[in-house]
Amino acid sequence: MAGLWTTESRKNLATAADVLAVAIAVSLPWSTSATAILVGLWFFALVPVLRWDELRREILTPAGGLPVLLVLLGVAGMLWADVTWLERWKGLDSFLKLLAIPLLLVQFRRSERGTWVFAGYLLSCVALLAVTAIVIAVPPLAATFLHLDNVIVKNAATQSGEFVICIFGLLYLMVSTGEQKRWPWALACAAVILAMLANIFYVSTGRTALVTIFVLFALLALKIRNVKTITKLLVAAIVLGIIAWMSSPYLRSRTETLQIEAQIYEKTNARTSTGERLEFWKKSAEFMRRAPVIGHGTGSIRTLFEKAAAGQTGAAGVAAANPHNQTLAVGIQLGVLGIAVLWAMWIAHLALCRGK
Repeated sequence: MAGLWTTESRKNLATAADVLAVAIAVSLPWSTSATAILVGLWFFALVPVLRWDELRREILTPAGGLPVLLVLLGVAGMLWADVTWLERWKGLDSFLKLLAIPLLLVQFRRSERGTWVFAGYLLSCVALLAVTAIVIAVPPLAATFLHLDNVIVKNAATQSGEFVICIFGLLYLMVSTGEQKRWPWALACAAVILAMLANIFYVSTGRTALVTIFVLFALLALKIRNVKTITKLLVAAIVLGIIAWMSSPYLRSRTETLQIEAQIYEKTNARTSTGERLEFWKKSAEFMRRAPVIGHGTGSIRTLFEKAAAGQTGAAGVAAANPHNQTLAVGIQLGVLGIAVLWAMWIAHLALCRGK
């Protein structure tokens, strides 16, 4: 396909694909619709300049090939799903998104603009943080633009997750610039980190993001591989955590609510956020028990939950579109076979984070 284009046009398209990848990263914190449009434009800019030998080589690696294998399993899973073909196609959509992974790996193995993507994402999140702070500080703006969970776009879980990703990227940059004695940059990273933590701890807490912090800290430790530096960061994190816990009634309320809601669910089966999540997981385990090897097929999740919720009340009567857990979502549809491929893919991508 690359041979259909001149050298100059291929260079221009490659540049456009890089710019669009940055634009996608910039749009992510703000708009789902804009992201979808930009992804389409990025795909059509990138595909004409792909070299099939490079793509084939990437697919033969674990990091690039396992996402493709999971997509193929998703396609195969359509054959044994006991739902309409429309539901099967809808279920396949979540798998098809994985095809972007090998394309991105090919793109940024030969492009030097990979850091632009993170920079665009980071600056966009900083802008979101700044705009949120301004809106909160001005009561008329807050009354107009703030959602119930103190965010101006999307929701608390999504925004907190975005900030947590930025925080750990900035921690790595802070360590690197500190080792190089580039103190202004290190201090700037620290300032943004503290501002984002303040938003998470005092303004809009996504409880999933709090769990993600521990996972990303482990990844950071694997990347840095310096016991002294990791120890300092760990001590700082503990101190900041204690300060936040002691000084933020909002943070304590958000975390303590987990236990309260779980107890209410266990005693009364009442609909609470935590109770519904536990009910989804319980039902997911039962679905997987019925079809443990290859699952119920692609697109079967909604129908299974609807059947399980029929005639039920409270949390048990909620029909979910997904179990809010990627492992369970894959396991319901593709069984332990799909879970094995999913986890192998994650491990392969973890190896990329370590620079291997």
